[in-house]
Amino acid sequence: MSALNPPQREAIRYLDGPLLVLAGAGSGKTRVITEKIAYLIESCGFSPSNIAAITFTNKAAKEMQERVNKLLADKPSKGLTISTFHALGVRILREEARTLGYKPNFSILDATDCFGIVSELAASVDKAVIRKLQSLISNWKSALVSPDQARKDAQNDTELLAANAFASYSATLQAYQAVDFDDLIALPVALFENHPEVREKWQNRLRYLLIDEYQDTNTSQYQLLKLLAGPRAAFTAVGDDDQAIYGWRGADIENLRGLPRDYPKLKLIKLEQNYRSTVRILKAANALIAHNEKLFDKKLWSDLGHGDPITVSICQDNEKEAEAVVMKLQAHRFEHRGSFKDYAILYRGNFQARALEQFLRNQRIPYLLSGGQSFFDKSEIKDLVAYLRLLANEDDDPAFIRAVSTPRRGVGTSTLQALGGYAGERHLSLFAAAFEQGFAQRVQPRQLGPLLGFCEFINRLQARAGSDPAAQLLTELLNAIAYEDWLNEHDEKRAAQTKWGNVQEFCAWLGKKGQEEGKTLIDLTQTIALINLLDKNEAEVDAVQLSTLHAAKGLEFKHVFLIGIEEGILPHREAQADGRIEEERRLMYVGITRAQRSLHLSYCERRKQGRESIPCEPSRFVAEMGDDLRVSGGKSAPPADKAATSDRLAAMKAMLGKPFGAHET
Repeated sequence: MSALNPPQREAIRYLDGPLLVLAGAGSGKTRVITEKIAYLIESCGFSPSNIAAITFTNKAAKEMQERVNKLLADKPSKGLTISTFHALGVRILREEARTLGYKPNFSILDATDCFGIVSELAASVDKAVIRKLQSLISNWKSALVSPDQARKDAQNDTELLAANAFASYSATLQAYQAVDFDDLIALPVALFENHPEVREKWQNRLRYLLIDEYQDTNTSQYQLLKLLAGPRAAFTAVGDDDQAIYGWRGADIENLRGLPRDYPKLKLIKLEQNYRSTVRILKAANALIAHNEKLFDKKLWSDLGHGDPITVSICQDNEKEAEAVVMKLQAHRFEHRGSFKDYAILYRGNFQARALEQFLRNQRIPYLLSGGQSFFDKSEIKDLVAYLRLLANEDDDPAFIRAVSTPRRGVGTSTLQALGGYAGERHLSLFAAAFEQGFAQRVQPRQLGPLLGFCEFINRLQARAGSDPAAQLLTELLNAIAYEDWLNEHDEKRAAQTKWGNVQEFCAWLGKKGQEEGKTLIDLTQTIALINLLDKNEAEVDAVQLSTLHAAKGLEFKHVFLIGIEEGILPHREAQADGRIEEERRLMYVGITRAQRSLHLSYCERRKQGRESIPCEPSRFVAEMGDDLRVSGGKSAPPADKAATSDRLAAMKAMLGKPFGAHET
């Protein structure tokens, strides 16, 4: 602990009651959590199985696990829980499923599956309407609002439609023996509230809780933590009110304000020393965030030196902005002999990335774009996952429909409609209904044959899925359904090859995971829904990172470009209309505090929107950062600026003695 500062050491050693660690950006919060886990095990006699550290992302959980493993070295850490909220929810529900009327191998439906159910219940095909209904239902679940309450509180026709769909939606999921992501928190809350004996069992099992990014919790997550902590209240919550940027998806900063109220003996420790950024960057961040009403007062400081000036570039329009940012980034990289991965270009909305990508490609600069399509969102992966879900739970109707029709196995739409009608009348799953004599009398033998053939095929695989090696079973499954042939029939050659490559990569990854962790295909299927991305080690790629500000939270880069810092973009016009300026200011604060060494802001005088050119105002946040900013460009700027940058770039190229881009391709 000698390398830690005094507040960090105090936070690690404090065990006399509930603790809130107010951890500013770059103040070493993950280190405090991981060191505290090691301290609990090594010095306080805690069994690893009695400790749970809860995070928001798989990536954060993985990083924490790796750090703890290094700290504990040869000491046993078996049984230690380091997981996301949702993964913990799954674990609780799997163990206690029967108490809630579920089978332990219930299905976890993703947003696409749920979209289909909501669409059917609302009798609508308007995608925007269905997404709005989904969002309302999700927010109600996160806020622990019941369908009856939602109906009473409905303010307009859309909310009333959503509230009516909500009750049927919940009943449909239960009938499917399925849950959605919001249920993974809401159902354990209901379980603990209604079954004291189950609650006490988990309180005694998880005797010390550590919660990361506490400011991002929503109502149901806070309630789950309170129920798990119980009267013992042995927990450390780590958070930062200045980085609460997820209010739009249900996170509630009031949970931070509520902690001292719910836990009068709460101890507060502030981590204010920043190990990431220069004094100049922190001074601007502190000046900006001082305009927000403070829950807890704190001021970041650093001993990393004063640092480079913060620059503000005023650009003619968004295309000129993209071009200027790319040129400036190139020049800066040459001057400092840096790597591409030292640089990030951050923005408020994904639409801002298009022009940047074009200029980066033109200059042959490698880049990574965050927020791209998840591996698990690809149609070919979802096809295969539907079969796996069906193996784990044959009552999973959405998985049944996808599997039986991809590839289509001689089961037509009319057969499925007849099956759906019969299953609805008998309150059965589609799979169970297929075997009933009553259904057999409703369809032709030529319709029934292929359907029963499919169901019996699933039964044969099921019988082996709990014991045979995952890799072997997956290969047999793909061969049996002739999936590669089906792809080649339905897609162009190159697309089919790409999709088949993705399927093989997925199968190899699952097989390896099964072998390493001693898990069967059934075990693996039950965790798949929680894995958003295959573990790609992007940190090793030398590329400029393009990212939204929301996606950049938790990351850091030597040099940061913040673009489009204009009224209407940041702060966003919708946030302005809804009175959410403080959250937008926190988003700007998050952007500023990603930077370690240099920070470059830019905004446009005009912005092209379709064929129009709209005048722009600089964001109020620029002025709020103080006056230690170096402003350039705009109408008053000398026209030679761009030429000077080009000359400077040419001189650097000559100095390096080789054409730029020669080593990037």
